[in-house]
Amino acid sequence: MSYLELLVPPPVVALLVALAMWGGSLLEPSAGDLPLRLSLAIIIAVTGLAVSMSGRLAFRNAKTTANPLKPQAATSLVVTGIYKFTRNPMYVGLAVVLVGWAVFLWSAWALPGPVAFVAYISRFQIAPEERALAALFGEKYSAYKCSVRRWV
Repeated sequence: MSYLELLVPPPVVALLVALAMWGGSLLEPSAGDLPLRLSLAIIIAVTGLAVSMSGRLAFRNAKTTANPLKPQAATSLVVTGIYKFTRNPMYVGLAVVLVGWAVFLWSAWALPGPVAFVAYISRFQIAPEERALAALFGEKYSAYKCSVRRWV
């Protein structure tokens, strides 16, 4: 069993963080105009979903694995499309969705959620993925890491 097989898949982590954000938001009443909050939240969340899906589609087009728990199964290094701007668009997208959720909740208690997600994913998902990709693709991956940011 590899290190990554012990982890919770990133979408599940995002869902758990979203639930914690909601729970925290119950500690204080929501303020602000609901239609405005809802509109902004939808725009932000849809943007996040689009970023995430563009990463997933790039993997599908490259015919490589999109399973975040098995990066060692990658058959190609995807560096085109959204991957020219971020090495982790699927995680960036999930973080943006959580920002949209925080906007909808409109609570100071929800604000740490996206930050906690980014910190967790960086440490327990991205770092092991990067080690696996470096082992698979060597200098090509090192050059890519030097030219494209991890997040944005």
